[in-house]
Amino acid sequence: MSTINKEKIQEAVRLLLEAVGEDPNREGLLDTPKRVAKMYEEMFAGLTIDPKVYFETIFTEDHEEVVLVKDIPFYSMCEHHLVPFFGKAHVAYIPKNGRVTGLSKLARAVEAISRRPQLQERITSTVADTMMETLEPYGVMVVIEAEHMCMTMRGVKKPGASTVTTAARGVFATDSQARTEILSFIK
Repeated sequence: MSTINKEKIQEAVRLLLEAVGEDPNREGLLDTPKRVAKMYEEMFAGLTIDPKVYFETIFTEDHEEVVLVKDIPFYSMCEHHLVPFFGKAHVAYIPKNGRVTGLSKLARAVEAISRRPQLQERITSTVADTMMETLEPYGVMVVIEAEHMCMTMRGVKKPGASTVTTAARGVFATDSQARTEILSFIK
């Protein structure tokens, strides 16, 4: 259930348009507050989702080797500037005692966590920590590569600059060879 107050967002967008010197009653802007409210409802839908729900369904399979889903596209909103950042997430884990989850659950967790005002570092660690807590694997490794519009459109203005964050848990935190193997798979 959404906790988004669309009326408040519409009012804020009208005020913002006025504050930058625009006329919110101009033909091209008349429906902008409604469109932005609807967009924010979608962009911040993750605020009401606990990513642990995606790992409630566990299957038993005799597999204790790497499982890697790479190139998971995601979009998020920088909590410092409220502009988007986007990229790809790579999520790996080594199941323990046959506890595996559906591959789509890894992508769903990334999406739920990214659909809130965020920092890339927090998305990376939250995905890893959630998986460690719920799946109890030998290890988890999350690598996220993203471009931040707050660096592209404003400030330093460096389009194409990519930020990479990693979170290594369990065996991936203690075994550099295991980390290196995952990084080679991602490339």
